[in-house]
Amino acid sequence: MIDEVVEWRHRPTYALDPDTGQGDAHVQYAFAAHRAVVDVDVDLGLVKVVELACAQDVGKAINPEAVLGQIHGGTARGLGLAVMEEIQLTDGKIRNPSFTDYLIPTVLDMPPMVVDVLERPDPHAPYGLRGVGEPPTISSTPAIVAAIRAATGMALGRVPVRPEHIARTG
Repeated sequence: MIDEVVEWRHRPTYALDPDTGQGDAHVQYAFAAHRAVVDVDVDLGLVKVVELACAQDVGKAINPEAVLGQIHGGTARGLGLAVMEEIQLTDGKIRNPSFTDYLIPTVLDMPPMVVDVLERPDPHAPYGLRGVGEPPTISSTPAIVAAIRAATGMALGRVPVRPEHIARTG
């Protein structure tokens, strides 16, 4: 038996002002910040991410364990984007078409993580929720690259950061 029916509509959005770039174009915003600690061997070009820390506003954490899993998973994806994942092409053909050749992080690649879950319910979202899987993917990659830059003093203008970029062999 149905006791109550609720219909929810997100707040209205509007196109950004073309002159200022300002406006209400999004239903909600997600916020995450990362700090990375890396060890770098500049002679061999090897990078080991030794610690990651994340602070993220998750809105309302209805399932706190699942929220942590999403933050860890998104961070792992960001680590892969920073130092391993790359589609390699030769003459328009993919050279690494399977997970045998296309590297993604495993549990052995993930460093210890400190996660600070901030619950600030979004007044414009159902139940106060925010997306939690995507924001750590976005913020962990630049945090790792910034740590590599700080450790090496190199500009490193692309991802993934490969050994030859650090050892300057390629």
